[in-house]
This record gives sequence, structure tokens and C-alpha cells, in this order.
Amino acid sequence: MAIKFQYNKIALQSLNKQLNIRLRTLPTLKNKESTLRFEVEKVRKKIRELEEKFALEFDNCTKSPAIWSEFIPYLISIGKVKTTTRSIAGIKTPELDEIVYQIEDFSLFSNPKWFPEGITIVKGLVNIAVEKDLYKRKMELLNQARRKTTQKVNLYEKVQIPAFEDAIRKIKRFLEDEENLSKSAQKILKNRQQLSEMYA
Repeated sequence: MAIKFQYNKIALQSLNKQLNIRLRTLPTLKNKESTLRFEVEKVRKKIRELEEKFALEFDNCTKSPAIWSEFIPYLISIGKVKTTTRSIAGIKTPELDEIVYQIEDFSLFSNPKWFPEGITIVKGLVNIAVEKDLYKRKMELLNQARRKTTQKVNLYEKVQIPAFEDAIRKIKRFLEDEENLSKSAQKILKNRQQLSEMYA
């Protein structure tokens, strides 16, 4: 990254200020990146657990498929999925609060007596599926934020900080050379004055 600058003390102060901002921010960004990486891994593990739990529950309830052929599909539906927001390293992520179900009225006398238990089983499966979907959304958000943070860390660490340090070094060398030349010119001028006074 090429930084445009002038060879003077004002530019040096400005570059130092910008460099210090990045040096102070870098540890915070690295900390955020590692937190997000840890959270993504935690969420990924939770998704695997939910997938395994769903598969197990689904296998248990499909052992007797003939019973489920009697079940009325429209008996239960999702009315509303209530979520809350939780902030992780400054990233707002969804959390499952509650699932509100709509259950149609049915007669216990004219339908199989296991229907209430069937509704409970369906609720359990839907809860797991909805929670898994929310965790997937959470992982997408955290992963996206982690990628952006990693890019910023790399930009600061590998591009901007070295570029600012290089520019500051160049300005300091230039100013030192200018000061040395000025001192040398003053010495030469002083020597000439002394010589002219001696021969006058």
C-alpha cells in the first residue's frame, strides 16, 4: 500500500497518529477474531448435536409408520416463532425464545387416543428443526463477521502498519538529512566568516 505523504513534521505527526490508532486497535481486533472463531466452532458443534438429536427422534417416531398414516397433518401448525437478539463480540445474533403453535380442535372419541402424544412428538421435532435453522443463521452471521475481522487484522498487520512505519522512517531520514545539511551549511558559513575576519 503506497501512502501519499509530504516530507515535513506535520505529515510525520499525522502518520504517527494514524499508526498509533492501528497499533492500539490491532489487539482488540485480534481478540474479536479469536472470540468469533471460538463462537463459530461452538455453534457448529451445537448444529451437529441438533442434527443428531433430530435424526434420533425422527427414527423413533417412524418405527411404526402405519400409525402416522392416521395422523391429520393440518392438526398442528406454527403460529409464530419468537426470537430474541444476543450480542456476541458486537454481532447481533438470533436466539430462540418460543414457538407458538396453532392446534386445531379434534375429537378424542372419533380419533385415535395417541393424537395428543403425536402432537407432542411433532412439536418436539419442529422445535429441534427451528432451533437448528436459527443456529445456522447465527453461524452465517458470526462467520461473515469473523471473515471481515480477519481481513481487517491482515490489512492492519500486513499492509497498513508496515506502510506507515516505512513512510515514517523515510520522513525521519529526510528530516535528519535536512537537519544535517543545515548544520553543515551553518558550519561552512561560520568558517567562512571566521576566515574572512582573519584576513580582513
